[in-house]
Amino acid sequence: MGNTVYKAKTFDLSGLNGISDGTLAMHFKLYEGYVTNTNLLNEQIAELSKTEITAKVMPIYSELVRRLGFEYNGMVLHEWYFGNMKKGGSSDPANTSAFSKAVEATFGSFENWKKSFVAVGKMRGVGWAATYQDPVTGWLSNHWINLHETGNVAGFTPILIMDVWEHAFIRDYAPAERPKYIEAFFSNIDWTACNERLSKGGAARPVAV
Repeated sequence: MGNTVYKAKTFDLSGLNGISDGTLAMHFKLYEGYVTNTNLLNEQIAELSKTEITAKVMPIYSELVRRLGFEYNGMVLHEWYFGNMKKGGSSDPANTSAFSKAVEATFGSFENWKKSFVAVGKMRGVGWAATYQDPVTGWLSNHWINLHETGNVAGFTPILIMDVWEHAFIRDYAPAERPKYIEAFFSNIDWTACNERLSKGGAARPVAV
């Protein structure tokens, strides 16, 4: 991260199905906070790093570095989440798409993958449901990410990210109605974005077997 200064990205998601503009406006503000805090922590860490990290300074330095993982991952997870939705999205990818071929190769069918992904999204607690690609094998797998920095798989490529912290849906659905939010999320997925992530992430050998 070094001296990089991050800028909040903008996402044109007005008019999504089942996720209100009010929820999005609140969510964008929260995301901007992660960007701001990432930059602030980078500045503070850089300042402390100008001199020797003594035993007296180490507790402060350690907390800043640990916090940076939370804030930075909070920033990028939101960017992936907003980036894999669009107005006029759809619940199902095209049968011939890269995503469809990848989930069929790994899970046997799109339906099997979706059942697994939705089950992860319904897990108790707040966090993220994520589909990742192993860059070595090309296989896809679904994971639960807890506090942004906990649960990510080292080296894997994010393909589809769903925010299931309550702030993602509480204005539109009661906490117990998370399944309705998940259904709404699926109706807004930008599968083209998922296909592009598969392409950019690549695989050491073909996904299909």
